Amino acid sequence: MFGIRRRYKRTVRDRTVYLEIFGDNKVMYRVTAGRMSMFGEEISTYGVEAEDSRTGEIETIADFSHNLEDAVDFAESLISERIPPRLIYSKALSYLYVCI
Repeated sequence: MFGIRRRYKRTVRDRTVYLEIFGDNKVMYRVTAGRMSMFGEEISTYGVEAEDSRTGEIETIADFSHNLEDAVDFAESLISERIPPRLIYSKALSYLYVCI
């Protein structure tokens, strides 16, 4: 049985930088706050971003969590482990695996 399935693209709007830390590995770590619409409701969401100042490489997870404490805790783990931007997604999977 086949049918059409509609997927809604959820985009984060009104993004602002909540926290910004420059690590000793020359990587800028940011926690961003924004809003998105989910099932007709406006909710706050928090993202994490890493930018390497030497290479210009940027990786962003715009809607990492709906909880600010989780986003800040994840950013702190990135800083303490000196994670480069290219490894942010694998680290996020490891973090969420432990949290769930």
